[in-house]
Amino acid sequence: MKVIQDIQELRHELASYDSIGFVPTMGFLHEGHGSLLEQARRENEIVVLSIFVNPTQFGPNEDLERYPRDEQRDQQLARAAGVDYLFYPTNETMYPLDMARVTVRTGDDVLCGASRPGHFDGVLTVVSKLLNIVHPTRAYFGLKDAQQLALIEGYVADYFVPVEIVRCPIIREEDGLAKSSRNVYLSEQERGQAPRLQQALQEAKHLLETGMPVEEVVERTKDALRLEGTELDYVDAVAYPTLGPVSSDTQTILLAVAVQFQSARLIDNLLYTRGA
Repeated sequence: MKVIQDIQELRHELASYDSIGFVPTMGFLHEGHGSLLEQARRENEIVVLSIFVNPTQFGPNEDLERYPRDEQRDQQLARAAGVDYLFYPTNETMYPLDMARVTVRTGDDVLCGASRPGHFDGVLTVVSKLLNIVHPTRAYFGLKDAQQLALIEGYVADYFVPVEIVRCPIIREEDGLAKSSRNVYLSEQERGQAPRLQQALQEAKHLLETGMPVEEVVERTKDALRLEGTELDYVDAVAYPTLGPVSSDTQTILLAVAVQFQSARLIDNLLYTRGA
């Protein structure tokens, strides 16, 4: 595995390959990232992993400085996962002039975007930069960040970016908690509460299957997630991947939740397809 910080060096290294699988991350790798790398390894000639904690997607009161980092551990895990090139850029590398940003027009005012203005502008800006640097054949993203994934798919379609975006399933702990770099922040008590997110979503799916109206399902899920010592950020249902309101014609519904624990904000979701 070769670790590279310079853009021109990386482009030179990648120029001779026909099939490049790319996994962009913010590091502190876990099994969820590993599953993306494993799929990229199966489907491509080489695998490129990027690690960059992107400052433009963090708000002024969010956890940019506290975001977990472990460069040595990440390199060990990347090497074990069969990564060929690890791109480790600096802020100066990624934002040399910082004169232009990608702006999201629709789909960023619901779910996570409703309480994090500008967050997805930062996400799409850095994804745009990384895709322009790596020029991958396929780029792999997890469905845990389903809103992010839908917006990336929309960006790629709107800008005619020649890359296949591959959706990858959520990887979970044995008790159902979605794998996340932020799980390390949870206290013992909070770790015991955290699986309730997925449990509540499964209960919501069952209610949808019985024919209960979406609005009522959302309200019941909110009640189920009023956990002691936490603040409920949102429970919502939107059409997927448009992220618009659910209507009688909506085939696939994204049920999504976000709960603020004392030191970590956790998200989870599931996709429900009517009649499936």
